[in-house]
Amino acid sequence: MIDVKLLQKDFYKVSSALLKKGVDDAILDDLKHKSETAKAKRQDMEGLQAEQNALSSQFGAYKKDGKDINELKAQINDLKKIKIIYEDEVRILEDELNNIAMGIPNMPDESVPLGDGEEDNIVLENIGTPKEFNFIPKEHWDIGEKTEIIDFERGVKIAKSRFVALKGIAAKLERALINYFLDFNTKRGFEEWCVPFMANSNTLIGTGQLPKFEDDLFKIEEEDLYLIPTAEVSLTNLFNDEIVDEAKLPMLLTSYTPCFRKEAGSAGRDTRGIIRQHQFDKVEMVAITKQDQSKEVFGKMINCASDLLTSLELPHRKVQLCTGDLGFSAATTIDLEVWLPGQGKYREISSISNTMEFQARRAKIRYKDNKKNILCHTLNGSSLAVGRTLVAIIENHQNEDGSINIPEVLKNYIR
Repeated sequence: MIDVKLLQKDFYKVSSALLKKGVDDAILDDLKHKSETAKAKRQDMEGLQAEQNALSSQFGAYKKDGKDINELKAQINDLKKIKIIYEDEVRILEDELNNIAMGIPNMPDESVPLGDGEEDNIVLENIGTPKEFNFIPKEHWDIGEKTEIIDFERGVKIAKSRFVALKGIAAKLERALINYFLDFNTKRGFEEWCVPFMANSNTLIGTGQLPKFEDDLFKIEEEDLYLIPTAEVSLTNLFNDEIVDEAKLPMLLTSYTPCFRKEAGSAGRDTRGIIRQHQFDKVEMVAITKQDQSKEVFGKMINCASDLLTSLELPHRKVQLCTGDLGFSAATTIDLEVWLPGQGKYREISSISNTMEFQARRAKIRYKDNKKNILCHTLNGSSLAVGRTLVAIIENHQNEDGSINIPEVLKNYIR
């Protein structure tokens, strides 16, 4: 959540940053108005409390001097009644302010390039050289259907569109990739966790999926539970409303989970293949850091995911997202895009973000520094999306007959 105190202190700075992320200036004006009104009302309420305290302190003197205290009591009671009205008004204003603030995205970091959308993103680095084939490389769905390792029809029959069933080498690769990713991450210092695949509304508010993105979540009927869209939700909120030990920071966490998304805004996109599914496997990295640690940890997470792709012999590139393409919670994001020869283009396979204080403010994740509570920085990133990595292996390591060469690092993981 954005810092409302900073908004009150420097509205121009906050509004200028949020306009770069496409926030409507009318929303910002409303936020400013309610923020200033709530602040003024609270000050009035505190003034009444001070006046009440001053009158209350006179009881002793009145009794000592033998004065009638009934008039003093009446004055205090009148102040109490007015203060109750003010308290109700402040509570309503602050609830309205909080509701607006909950729907406003994070401010982009000053280092993020300006832009309206993905066409304005900046390629920072290309890693690996795309393979030259002596035949026309096929797309993963053609290979999957030809070799019968990806069954689209049965996936739809079991559930509905955007679900798939894997068998044979595809199923084994899916399992192998999960184990390999977790082992790779733990060797880089990430502690493995096994977390629930469901989360309550408070948890999803903490990382920013609620209230804004409820339409993209699968809700459990008659329960305050949702299927998680990413392990970022569970891992980050392990420390919801906690003051973590400063000596343990940074905390580096990794976990495998299935992920569930309605893909509400993706109608007509990637309708073939397994690039965009309602259910997919992912291994996630999350970091909880002190504020002066997050930049270094951000680089470490990017390199971890990139080195994973290199170890799988998958050409890819690092892309800096512009202001207009940043996610809701992100202050800065680097995407890793893997080369898919069947499609003849790069596709996102990992998105690594530093949310800075944004999620920690929503989830109340803090640490003590000289007896003062400080908001942590939180970071998250795919390491990696398993289904998309499977796609990349199928397309990059395909043979003309449809068979697939298994990357060397995975051979010990496939039995």
